[in-house]
Amino acid sequence: MASSSSSDFSSGEITAPPKQRKGPPFMMLVPLIYAPVLPLIRIGFRHNPVLRDRLFYGVLAGAFAHGTYLISEIYDVESK
Repeated sequence: MASSSSSDFSSGEITAPPKQRKGPPFMMLVPLIYAPVLPLIRIGFRHNPVLRDRLFYGVLAGAFAHGTYLISEIYDVESK
């Protein structure tokens, strides 16, 4: 009595491995863009502290939102 299982390859059907994306994962490289922007905002808008703080905290909030998106299940589902 032979049992049928999903790991039985006697039927001759061979499935191809899933295709992997070629190229860099751009979503993971975004911090390389906004990380140098934070100190430049502090330096460049030194004479306008209200705009400097709003812009700095806005970019910082965007960075945290991006990090949360990457570690959440939403990104994991989209990448599969």
